[in-house]
Amino acid sequence: MAQHIYATTSGRCGCSSSARPATPLLFFPAPTLPLLSPSSLRRRTRRRSPMGATGHLVGLAAAVRQRNGGRLCAAAAVLGEPLPALDDPDLLVHPSADFAAQALVSSTEQYREMYQRSIDDPAGFWSDIAEEFYWKQKWNPDEVCAENLDVTKGPIKIEWFKGGKTNICYNAVDRNVESGNGDKIAMYWEGNEPSDDGKLTYSELLDKVCQLANYLKSVGVGKGDAVVIYLPMLMELPIAMLACARIGAVHSVVFAGFSADALAQRIVDCKPKVVITCNAVKRGLKLIALKDIVDASLVESAKNGVNVDICLTYENQSALNKVGTQWKTGRDVWWQDVVPNFPAKCDVEWVDAEDPLFLLYTSGSTGKPKGVLHTTGGYMVYSATTFKHAFDYKPTDIYWCTADCGWITGHSYVTYGPLLNGATVLVFEGAPNYPDPGRCWDIVDKYGVTIFYTAPTLIRSLMRDGTEYVARYSRKSLRVLGSVGEPINPTAWRWFYDVIGDSRCPISDTWWQTETGGFMITPLPGAWPQKPGSATFPFFGVQPVIVDEKGREMEGECSGYLCIKKSWPGAFRTLYGDKDRYETTYFKPFAGYYFSGDGCSRDKDGYHWLTGRVDDVINVSGHRIGTAEVESALVSHPKCAEAAVVGIDHEVKGQGIYAFVTLVDGVAYSDDLRKSLIMTVRSQIGAFAAPDKIHWAPGLPKTRSGKIMRRILRKIASRQLDELGDTSTLAEPGVVEQLIALTDS
Repeated sequence: MAQHIYATTSGRCGCSSSARPATPLLFFPAPTLPLLSPSSLRRRTRRRSPMGATGHLVGLAAAVRQRNGGRLCAAAAVLGEPLPALDDPDLLVHPSADFAAQALVSSTEQYREMYQRSIDDPAGFWSDIAEEFYWKQKWNPDEVCAENLDVTKGPIKIEWFKGGKTNICYNAVDRNVESGNGDKIAMYWEGNEPSDDGKLTYSELLDKVCQLANYLKSVGVGKGDAVVIYLPMLMELPIAMLACARIGAVHSVVFAGFSADALAQRIVDCKPKVVITCNAVKRGLKLIALKDIVDASLVESAKNGVNVDICLTYENQSALNKVGTQWKTGRDVWWQDVVPNFPAKCDVEWVDAEDPLFLLYTSGSTGKPKGVLHTTGGYMVYSATTFKHAFDYKPTDIYWCTADCGWITGHSYVTYGPLLNGATVLVFEGAPNYPDPGRCWDIVDKYGVTIFYTAPTLIRSLMRDGTEYVARYSRKSLRVLGSVGEPINPTAWRWFYDVIGDSRCPISDTWWQTETGGFMITPLPGAWPQKPGSATFPFFGVQPVIVDEKGREMEGECSGYLCIKKSWPGAFRTLYGDKDRYETTYFKPFAGYYFSGDGCSRDKDGYHWLTGRVDDVINVSGHRIGTAEVESALVSHPKCAEAAVVGIDHEVKGQGIYAFVTLVDGVAYSDDLRKSLIMTVRSQIGAFAAPDKIHWAPGLPKTRSGKIMRRILRKIASRQLDELGDTSTLAEPGVVEQLIALTDS
């Protein structure tokens, strides 16, 4: 891993110490919005905004300007007021004067100035922010960044702060201790049972990180070596991440819901020296034997030529004791038996800004997961800065993100982003509906949570339980809410705002990806009005564009493919061991741009609305699952001849998995077989990838060349039978009627 080679044959991006010539912005904020009181807002009117090539944000002011004729604006509210009952897509929710006055970015004018500089002078903008962190050696100020995003001009290349030497663990932990915050709570921990809890100060966190780092060094882990972490949300999970970063090792956290086969795939790909796990975890009343899953994965990886010599296992006594744990002498080591014996001081390994920090595997449109590789310096600066501004962070905040560290959200916004800002973070191991659906709000009141960041899936799930469990708790400490993982529908947004936040908390509805490392399009709570369901406007340094199928940028109100032009510090650098796939997936579809794989609409006021995946990836509860991955698992079943998977709208999960399955000749349809197919997917990938619907398919709609027409399958799955389109070009058009006839079977 330490010798990973990056392409070097490309030109600079123009990020030198001197500002580049000013460029016209596609997203140019309007003049400062007046901070409105409820009464003054009702006296104001709005007019439609003329959209020009450089005016995609002018609607910010247009939404509140007075219009000739004196018509009142009904579709508006101020933070602190309930939303109007009318479900108007043009509804604007303005920050109150009080909230904006204390916000880090308090007006559209301030945002405009900061954003303009971040585009015109990215080197100066990001260098000024990077200076706030500790660097053992500074980067070359004349080469802050170098990039090539155009495959027609050579290999793709993104570099930021190269030559600078730093360490993200030092900046996230040591620096807080040295600044006098050693006694500040770094982490609260809430276990599966409400009575299980714990906490660590920054000084205590540093001691535990150093002890684990010293143990890893003692067993031969060094700079560039991979360590796989398969843990639930114990405090030991972020501790393990930080310990790896401290010694320059590359951590690869695998969500502890993945199956043994999925874990083995990742082990085989990155070849870790150590696997870190725990014996078991409880989710509600269910016991999950994680160590058994790891054991099976290590057997499977050994069959593929990758042997792991050490499995460091934490005894999670709240779930299972040592006696009940399967054990392999000589390979397995109890964490509690060895780690506490090591010194609580460990030297920092200073690494280059472009040295690898972590690998995180994400699903793609082929069966093999993609090893997204993030490096150190740019990711550090970007994750910290996005956290600070998107949540309007204050040193007194208690911050809770419900995500697991097995996903990018847990990396950037449970571990690194918050700790780099010296925040107090809540780590939650349990289930949000255990012992009852009021658990989240019990936790909010217990710890005085001020910032609550979660997924639309959880919001919709809690909506179904009504307001009874919410009303039992005050939630008065809440100040800012956040949404992550998938587009949040306006109905859920309104419920989150009115019910959970009592109409007084702005919602940071963030759009970003594993590959981006941090927020790309997000509200800044004090800067501009929000629209329920819209991610609003780009973060500093981000230049989103919407293109058509030919890659032509579209202006004004439009819908198309969301791309990014120009690099940003948090961007991933490659797919581990597969540079060709990296370039083919993200940069070849539209030369000169990073292609997100998402669709996006921009409304007449310049607001961005994410419409979901446009490739063969399904976003289930914020988890990206490749259709090919699920299809591969289904066809591994001895009675399945062929399978095709599509995504459908799901009331709770955002998207659900709908599988069309063709059985082996002579095999009859049955509920038992349906359950068996679902269990096959659960065992090979994980419970979160289990199909919501198995649709029996005598055949699949294919072209004469054999390509499956997924467009038709999506229409059948969504019951949009009047939108099937022309089926005459299919090799067997009659198969469509057969599928429709079996819809409810």
